[in-house]
Amino acid sequence: MEQIIATVGDFTGALVVVPEPGGDFPELAWGDAFFYYAPDGHMPRNVQPYGTVVTKNYPDDTASDLDPQGRWRVNIHVGRTAFRELTGEEQPRSLDRTHDFAAVDRVLPHPVYGALGWICVVNPGERTGELVRELLRGAHDDARARFARREERGRPDGNG
Repeated sequence: MEQIIATVGDFTGALVVVPEPGGDFPELAWGDAFFYYAPDGHMPRNVQPYGTVVTKNYPDDTASDLDPQGRWRVNIHVGRTAFRELTGEEQPRSLDRTHDFAAVDRVLPHPVYGALGWICVVNPGERTGELVRELLRGAHDDARARFARREERGRPDGNG
């Protein structure tokens, strides 16, 4: 997990937010990581992260069984084309719940946000580790391109 966070932190313009106790984030987010393209180093206000690392179950997201010690999941927004290539599935309005979302080191549709072009990997390892880093690089580049388009249109960038 630390390797992935460090890798993203090395991307030009990346902002890695890891909420800790006593900060402005809810307790549920403590210890997780959120990845943004934010060249000014400020947390974007109106932009979703392009990737996250979660270390526990969330109330609406328990299918990956992240509460046991040592389990965590990386989530990456990859878009429609890559989603289809990686999962072999179209992006339905709701996902096929026959997946074993708790499977380790396997690319899967995100159990909650898969229909929006998100994939996930529980405990990336030998089989998926390099791919996860490549997908995070691609998601970062996509976020940078969206930022540039907003700038060209003179729209606020969402950064504080």
